[in-house]
Amino acid sequence: MCGIVAVHGLTNPSAERAHLVALSKRVRHRGPDWSGCYVGKEAILCHERLAIVGIDSGAQPLFSDDRKIILAVNGEIYNHLALRSSFGSDVKFNTRSDCEVIIPLYKKYDKDLCDMLDGMFSFVLLDESVTPTRIIAARDPIGITTLYQGWNSKKPGATYFASELKALINDCDEIISFPPGHVYDSRDNSTTRYFQPSWWSTDDENAPAPTSPVDYTLLRETLEAAVRKRLMSEVPYGVLLSGGLDSSLIATIAARETDKLAQAHFEARQKKLSEWSPSGPPTPKDNLNQKAMLATWPQLHSFSIGLENSPDLFAARKAAVFLGTKHHEFVFTVQEGLDAIPDVIHHLETYDVTTVRASTPMYLLSRKIKAMGVKMVLSGEGSDEILGGYLYFHAAPDSKSFHQECVRRVKNLHTADCLRANKSTMAWGLEARVPFLDKKFLEVAMNVDAKEKMFSKGSSQEFDSDGRPKMEKYILRKAFDCAPDGKPYLPKSILWRQKEQFSDGVGYSWIDGMKDHAATVVSDEAFAKRAERWAVDTPDTKEAYWIREIFEGHFPSDTAARTAVR
Repeated sequence: MCGIVAVHGLTNPSAERAHLVALSKRVRHRGPDWSGCYVGKEAILCHERLAIVGIDSGAQPLFSDDRKIILAVNGEIYNHLALRSSFGSDVKFNTRSDCEVIIPLYKKYDKDLCDMLDGMFSFVLLDESVTPTRIIAARDPIGITTLYQGWNSKKPGATYFASELKALINDCDEIISFPPGHVYDSRDNSTTRYFQPSWWSTDDENAPAPTSPVDYTLLRETLEAAVRKRLMSEVPYGVLLSGGLDSSLIATIAARETDKLAQAHFEARQKKLSEWSPSGPPTPKDNLNQKAMLATWPQLHSFSIGLENSPDLFAARKAAVFLGTKHHEFVFTVQEGLDAIPDVIHHLETYDVTTVRASTPMYLLSRKIKAMGVKMVLSGEGSDEILGGYLYFHAAPDSKSFHQECVRRVKNLHTADCLRANKSTMAWGLEARVPFLDKKFLEVAMNVDAKEKMFSKGSSQEFDSDGRPKMEKYILRKAFDCAPDGKPYLPKSILWRQKEQFSDGVGYSWIDGMKDHAATVVSDEAFAKRAERWAVDTPDTKEAYWIREIFEGHFPSDTAARTAVR
């Protein structure tokens, strides 16, 4: 991922270059590897790069051969090689960037290109081959990446875009979080939905519930493919591992795929030794040296964080031993978490209590990971929304209600877990990839009959024919309960472990510590007048008051507060 800042509709762009570069510096933490800026006839595009694919040639903005189409992208396009090959020899690519393929796609398909992309992305594309110049901007289907759009009433006709709110807050008096799955077109000033999967509906209450029976093999293979494509990287990568079901499944698939990469590397080097050695094939000693190399490259690294003796640390340690990852665990104190919260809120750009709670450990962990030289991690966000994994789902009165709640939660991921995963990691220039939100996996999992996803609790809990509890995310657990190669994906104790909320799993005293601190810094008198201070989204607890107050200190305008309303 990267950081972008762009504006279109300026009368004198050259005069505003220095100012736009200054705005772009506000998101440089997202892309510390290189900065680029293009000044056009009516627009400026700035880009802050985090180099992961095409590291030696993919600096942005990217240009068409005639330099009339200019592109700035935040994200990764996983199917870029297939898209490139679809053009044959008709198109010459100038870089190895996965994002460059957007330019020829635009030339051929116009803005319909968006639905052809398989990845996480926000982009701004400027077309100076037409008059007036045209700009299109788009965000990935679920909103894994962040994008904001803004306007300045003193500059009619100008439209601003940025990866983070902080780049626009002093220049725009109207700002929105750009809607996921949409594309903006300056030609008619329209914003339209391009992502329209079979399970999506604009009328959720009257939308028909899916009736497809679960295909466990398809569910498993689609998730495996989702992880596989997300290992596209030219830099060191790892996995976030809490020891819960979601992160452990992603980690075990990644470990298997990394082993395959290591074996392929080993075999390729053997072949080269055979070709280069005048004495023929490698000797046993050569093979021994190669196996030593195989043991150290590539090896999957896993990372976890928690308070001392927290459930996540224990569970992650157990999972890492089983998976054979190079595991790193970090312990933080409640005070260290409290000290970080002002910075966390500055990066999150929200005052949502649950998001701040869960983001703080992730923010601290991301700093440690980046310090070790890792630029990309896989994470397990999205599974609970797709499969109804939150424990309150057991109260759903029927399968239709269960499905409707799943759809609602998936649609709102960009305001919660996606925002957390993106901003708490990118605060340190660390990219988080989320395989559960793969388009193909969503299409499979969201079309499963919700009766298959429903579960019961306590004394009323049901069991399947093999004696397995019909607990939350049962179909996902069962899909990975038996591997085709006979090698278990996970120990039963992890595969059938009940869910912990992330901020609970890192240590139950973390939330209590936040509440206790808020009680000491927010007086009863101030709390009693909270509605006078914030008439909209009035805090209902002292913890929420404290977080809102910190947010207001960073972003004092009502314009900023409106972007944070969920």
